Order: sequence, then C-alpha cells, then structure tokens
Amino acid sequence: MTKIFRTPTRRAFLTGATAAIAAPALLKSTRAYAATPTLKIGHVSPRSGPLAGFAEADDFVLKGIEAALSSGLQNNGKNWNVEIISKDSQSNPNRAAEVAADLILGEEVDIIVAASTPDTVNPVADQAEINEVPCITTDCPWQPYFFGRNGVPGEGFASTYHFFWGLEDVIGAFLDMWGGSGVAKNVGGLFPNDADGNAWGHPELGLPTPLAAAGYDLVDPGRYQPLSDDFSNYIAAFKEAGCEIVTGNMIPPDFATFWAQAAQQGFNPKIVTIGKALLFPSVIESLGDRGDGLSSEVWWSPNHPFASSLTGASAKELAMGYTADSGRPWTQPIGFKHALFEVVADVVKRAADLEDPKAITAAIAGTLLDTIVGPVDWSNGPINNVTKTPLVAGQWQKGDSGFELEIVANSAAPQIPVTADLKLLG
Repeated sequence: MTKIFRTPTRRAFLTGATAAIAAPALLKSTRAYAATPTLKIGHVSPRSGPLAGFAEADDFVLKGIEAALSSGLQNNGKNWNVEIISKDSQSNPNRAAEVAADLILGEEVDIIVAASTPDTVNPVADQAEINEVPCITTDCPWQPYFFGRNGVPGEGFASTYHFFWGLEDVIGAFLDMWGGSGVAKNVGGLFPNDADGNAWGHPELGLPTPLAAAGYDLVDPGRYQPLSDDFSNYIAAFKEAGCEIVTGNMIPPDFATFWAQAAQQGFNPKIVTIGKALLFPSVIESLGDRGDGLSSEVWWSPNHPFASSLTGASAKELAMGYTADSGRPWTQPIGFKHALFEVVADVVKRAADLEDPKAITAAIAGTLLDTIVGPVDWSNGPINNVTKTPLVAGQWQKGDSGFELEIVANSAAPQIPVTADLKLLG
C-alpha cells in the first residue's frame, strides 16, 4: 500500500493559531515582497527501474523548459523566477509518495507535477491532495488515476488535476485498427496484477465489455505478477482458443519474456497490440526482427498537428530536437512531459494570487490551452478533475532507416494523419 504522509499542510500551519509568529509565515512574507520572488515546481518521474523508458527524455525536456522560463513568468504585473526540483520515483509507488512528500513538506513547492503510469502519478497526486498542494499529472489513463485513488464521480478531488486519454479511447483505437484486418475475433488478454492491469482488465470499466459488444471473444486467464518469468499457461490458453490477436498492458521486461516464450512455444498471432511496453523504440529495437509489426496506442508523435504554447515549437520540431540532442529516436512521453510545464506556465500567469494554493488550483481548473499534445480544458472532461487528449493507433514498421511508429488508424482523431496501412504479423 502506498504511504500517505499526513503531516500538517503548509496552508493549515500558516492559518493556525501560531501562524502570526511562525517562521514559515515570515518566510512567506519575505518572498511576497522580494524584488523577484521564486515559484517552486516539484516534478516526479520514474528515472530508474522498469518504467525508466517513460523518463528517458526528462533531461532534454527539463533543459528546454528551464531555458524557456529563464527570464521568469509574469503574474499580476510582477515577475517570478521559476525553480524546478525533479525527483526520481524509481518506478516504485512508495518511493513516489516519499519524494512527493519531501517536495511538498521539505522543499515547500508551490505546484507539483508528475507523469508516467499510476505507479508514479497516483501516489504523487495523493500526497498533493492530503497536503492541499496544487497538482497536475499526465501519462496515465484517467480510470486508474481517478478510480485508483478512490475518486467519487460528482465529487472528485480538491487540489489534483489530470490530462490524458481514457480506456474507452484506447479500446476505440484498438478496435479501429483491428476492424479492417480480417483476422479472427478471438483476443488473448495479458493484464498484470497492478493498477494499470486491473483497470484494463476490469469487467465493466476495462476491455471485456466493449470488446464483447464489438463481437470479440476475450480470453483472460487472470492476472499475472509483474516481472513474471513464465507465461506458458497464458500461451497455452491463447493457442487453445485460436487467438489471432493479443492485447493488454505490460511493462517492457514482461512483454519481452512473453514474446520470446510465444516464439519458443509456436504461438504466432497475427496482431499483437500492447499498451505501455511497445511505446518505446528501444524496446522494439531490442526485439530485432520480432519487433516488426507490433502495435500500440499512439498518444503523441512528430505527425501530431500541435505546437507548444510556451516555445512555439511544433511536435515534429520537439521530437527532432530530442533526436539531435541525444542521438536517440523520439519517444511518446516527450510531448506530455513538455505539456505539463506548458500548463504550469499558463496557470502561473493567470492565478489571482500565487501565495494562495487555492487560487493556483482555481487557475488550473480554469485552464483552456492549446498545447503540443492538443487542447487542455478541464471544463470539458469525462469526470471531475480530468480532461482528455486525442488518441490514435500505430504500428512499428521496419524501413531502410530502422523502425518507425506509423499511424494506422485515426477514426477518433482524424486531424492526426494516417501514415501507413496495418500489416499482419507472420
């Protein structure tokens, strides 16, 4: 269970009986009257551990954001310096909670942001909520974010806001991609026993009900433990049921194990569409020729027709900038990591009072911003505290210059162009 640090919040402390003489109150006053006050932003991301692929471009993104904000931000006629303090969640929910608590209670950040699966996003958001600190998160389907934190529809949360797509969108993208393939509608499901897997495999909120409604038979042998070393029972069940499609949500090491064992055991599906694991070019490259034709959701790419509200860079310019800087292929999280700080910058400019967390939270709720990942508008969401970004489906196809993630289905977001036709495996 993720730890919750229930230390008295800064706001509660400052408004308590001793606030008039407390040192933090004096510090707050000093900052308010400083010639150029500093706004602190906490950032939590899985820089190490099995989810480190999501944070591969963090240094590049943060360097670009710090350059863009080097002259500060204007709020109510006053210039504010911006300091970003980044922490590694180590792909561990308890560690994510600990570093979030340190940022909130030790560093006294004014806003905290986080990204990259429920393992980081949820514990950070929980710490922000309990300590009444404004929080913006992304890169996690909204159902595991909202329901995984015991959110109540119609009530939601006081301090924490999220932008990304939902399971209904990824299901729609997958069905859009599979629909014209002509393969048998028998689907093998691979769902780990974690927040993502339990959400994706949930009978009502996840894949089973909409797949059945679309005429697909889902074979779900049950949850496996992350970092499992044996998928033989799953492979046997899929072979027996004649599954020509495999789907699910896995971390890269688990998919690599499954895919190697599938080859060893003679299981050759015609479509393999896996969330999370197949997002990263490094994973596909590590699979060699067995990576060709694998497919996944596409949240962001150089072909997305959006630009940064902060720097003016297009999606293609940001992606190619990363490749030029690092020598590595672009990755999908780059856009969303950048967009987090686009939203923060916009919020800082609009907040009625940067000394008041509630005023910052109100500015978050009132966001209406075109970002490099699409519009962010919390007045238009599927549930409290959530707004959605567009989603399409893609396939890794090997060309003369290596693997490229081609967009092969875009019915839900036709503004994002299709770049290739789906090809079957084998």
